[in-house]
Amino acid sequence: MSTDTLAVRAEIETQIAGLTLPVAFARTVDAEGDAPAYSDKVGVDLSGGYAPGWRTVGWSELRERALDVAGALMAAGVARGDRVALMASNRIEHVVADLGAVHAAAVSMSVYNTLSPEQVAYVAGHAEPTVVVLESADHLARWEKALTDAPSVRQVVLIDAEAPAGDDRFTTWDAFVAAGAAWRAEHGTELDARTAEIRPEDPLTILYTSGTTGNPKGVVLTHHAVLYECVCSLRVAAPTQHNEFISYLPFAHIAERTLGIYIPQVMGAHIHLIADPALLLGALGEVHPTRFFGVPRVWEKIKTGISAKLAAETDPEKRAQVEGALAIGLEYVEALQSGHRVSPELEARYRAADEGLLSFLRALLGLDRCEWAASAAAPMPLEVARFFAGLGMRIYDVYGMTETCAAVTSCGPDQFRLGTVGRALPGIEISLAEDGEILARGPVASQGYYRQEAATAELIDADGWVHTGDIGEIDEDGFLKVVDRKKEMIITSSGKNIAPSNIENHLKESPIVGHALVFGEGRPYVVAVLTLDAEIAPLVAAQLGIPAGTSLAELAQHPAMLAVAQQAVDAANERLSRPEQVKAWELLPVEWTAESEELTPTLKLKRRVVHAKYADVLERLYS
Repeated sequence: MSTDTLAVRAEIETQIAGLTLPVAFARTVDAEGDAPAYSDKVGVDLSGGYAPGWRTVGWSELRERALDVAGALMAAGVARGDRVALMASNRIEHVVADLGAVHAAAVSMSVYNTLSPEQVAYVAGHAEPTVVVLESADHLARWEKALTDAPSVRQVVLIDAEAPAGDDRFTTWDAFVAAGAAWRAEHGTELDARTAEIRPEDPLTILYTSGTTGNPKGVVLTHHAVLYECVCSLRVAAPTQHNEFISYLPFAHIAERTLGIYIPQVMGAHIHLIADPALLLGALGEVHPTRFFGVPRVWEKIKTGISAKLAAETDPEKRAQVEGALAIGLEYVEALQSGHRVSPELEARYRAADEGLLSFLRALLGLDRCEWAASAAAPMPLEVARFFAGLGMRIYDVYGMTETCAAVTSCGPDQFRLGTVGRALPGIEISLAEDGEILARGPVASQGYYRQEAATAELIDADGWVHTGDIGEIDEDGFLKVVDRKKEMIITSSGKNIAPSNIENHLKESPIVGHALVFGEGRPYVVAVLTLDAEIAPLVAAQLGIPAGTSLAELAQHPAMLAVAQQAVDAANERLSRPEQVKAWELLPVEWTAESEELTPTLKLKRRVVHAKYADVLERLYS
């Protein structure tokens, strides 16, 4: 470890020495008072799309509600270290339940809403939660098998769903919170003592990874590791204004949990909770956040929407004006990279372009106040990053995993380079194994996998390095580039090593391509299966004269759309080496979603699922 890394780590360790999340949260409540903490759209009719109106809770009220829940948990017999499982959308009750579990010295664990009943039963059987909090009838159905099979569950709290008859374990959210408030009135000192017993090394949460293969594994994260992550991330992000944030990814995802729950509770913020990610664009237009995080697929969707509108512009003068402004924006952001310099002449041209058009375009997206925009969870296509650079936006790529409390590297205002995921965060070490695997070490490392010693031994070696499973490259300035997942690298029959995500990102630059999967392990050449973007493909179809109302399945077979898809493949192949080029492809008549199991809840490809479901298609492409 370098002297600088050691020194900054010691500095942060001193800053958080003895801290637990409840202590940090109490300081934030004292500082924020009744200022807005969390808002959601519960109770607003959204059947016709996004609509105005928020339900808001302030910081002081949030703490009181959380303590009522903590009291209810203790009254229900929840002991220190017991697990409390939560399945709910992003809403105030989810945050309150999580905080309540933390103050009761329990271990909160948000579970992905899209898990099947069998997967839920596995998680419940493995984690053995004492209390389960569920939002809807759908969530209750997903837990039905688990609640039958898991003897550990003493109480089930239903936020909106109706309790089944004949099971006294069930209670409503309102009744549960009211019981907690009554218990606190008599036993408040017991709760205070329980909270005070929490130690930094105690588990704060267990997150069961969504898993692109096999059963999910429970990642144990401590109070200390999470607080270190919050502090070192904020040092790189360097916020200059009060945090207004939109939370829309599942709280079972470490990035959303860190950005939407932990960092706000450490530094204060106003978090706008969106239950349905499909309503994100409407929320952006209303909230105009100061910070925004999107997985690459979210940024791709925003880009394709803008690109489609720009392509529809028939006035050549207006189109040239927009293209000119975007070119200046890209040149400016490229000059902001580490090791580059913005000349006074470029600064003046950018300011003119920004005042004339770029700031207007960002405002249309709701990103005009955004000082920190980030991406993680999968490699960000370079062309997507360059597109937003044209708008004058730096998308700060972040790299990490659940097993490292989220980020271990990040770009930021003072360490930014396109095509990389930045440098190591303060006090964190990054290295490469002999085979190119990315290794990380530092206070953010997980304790390991819950009740899985063998898997933990594979994850963390004797020297404390976390083996990420990703292949990477580190340049001379310490910037990390992620190549692909180690297990997903393709080795063709001729021995050529190929990163499929690189090819897939090129294919998805076409606005009509929703998802792409590249295949070629042990085969003589690479093939691909593609899906249409359900929002953009019909717009392109209309421009091609295809009748409105043509189904997505019919569009996937239409000669005009197949021609556009061929253009996408040809354009990608022009930028690829000969072994990487796609020799055959097929456009599928379906969408891929988390519900249809081709994607994880954070929209990453489940390659093995696609390989199995479309084995006949892949085989046909080689025939």
